[in-house]
Amino acid sequence: VTCRPSAWSGGSSAFHGAAVFLSLSCMRFIRDIHAGKEAAGKPTISFEFFPFKTPEGEETFFGKTLPALMTAGPDYASVTYGAGGSTREKTLEIVERIQNDFGLTTMAHLTCIRHTRAEIDGILDEAANRGIQNILALRGDPPPGENWAQTEGGFEFASELVAHLRERGDFGIGVAGFPEGHIDCTEGRDADWRHLVGKINHGADLVITQIFFDNADYFRLADYLKGQDVAAPLFPGIIPVASAAQIKKFSAMCGATLPEKFASRLDELGDDAEAVREYGIEYATGQCRELLERGAPGLHFYTLNKSKSVLRILDNLGMA
Repeated sequence: VTCRPSAWSGGSSAFHGAAVFLSLSCMRFIRDIHAGKEAAGKPTISFEFFPFKTPEGEETFFGKTLPALMTAGPDYASVTYGAGGSTREKTLEIVERIQNDFGLTTMAHLTCIRHTRAEIDGILDEAANRGIQNILALRGDPPPGENWAQTEGGFEFASELVAHLRERGDFGIGVAGFPEGHIDCTEGRDADWRHLVGKINHGADLVITQIFFDNADYFRLADYLKGQDVAAPLFPGIIPVASAAQIKKFSAMCGATLPEKFASRLDELGDDAEAVREYGIEYATGQCRELLERGAPGLHFYTLNKSKSVLRILDNLGMA
């Protein structure tokens, strides 16, 4: 457990990150956070964020978005790592600030791409120095227009990064799971699921899924993992649809299927942004309710650095 001063008091919705320390915040391994929630019979709720592109985006996030989301009492958060490792420093800075200023345990994403083993160790040393105790270990995606290639002296697979993290012993480890199979896995879904079992057996504590819109895909993967006798919790990744064009782009990029009825309704709503957002909230609420009722260990929201839809969904579920 890493204890750092925290400026977050759970109050103002106009937090400015002032260095006024109100409490001592202890960061924990996410596996321990989940174990506590599970023992209490409650789901683990988490939010994913991405590094900001502008100073204004950063100000809005820390001044409005995150304080609003904190009112829901999340258990932890995660911050993504840009394609090709392009946001390395920013990712660690954001994780550190969320933990120090808001007292929320936060996991840093880390990818293999464009990093040697020595560089990975340097990043991990820096993360540890910043009080970061949880890493989401990923193979990673290349920048747009480039093909994935192993870096000389680096790791080829996420499982190798997981094993390296476990060998170091100072981090909690999360990995990604793909209910429909990884889009780049030419051997197919079953082969990809076997790779996931390998990541868990190499030392992963938990799995967060890629987005999906048919809960049957999640439950098929959950059943498969149970059949392989692996115990890592499988957290469903949920994205509230805010734009039909955006979600079609996302689903094409990651290989997530849009169910026919869902896609047809989005087409019917067309460019009515408010109607699409309301439908997205309604659909995600239904997804989440069924997932929890049928035993999912929690919910991981891809927030897109927004708060309103996520808070509405949690309120619909009686969890906000």
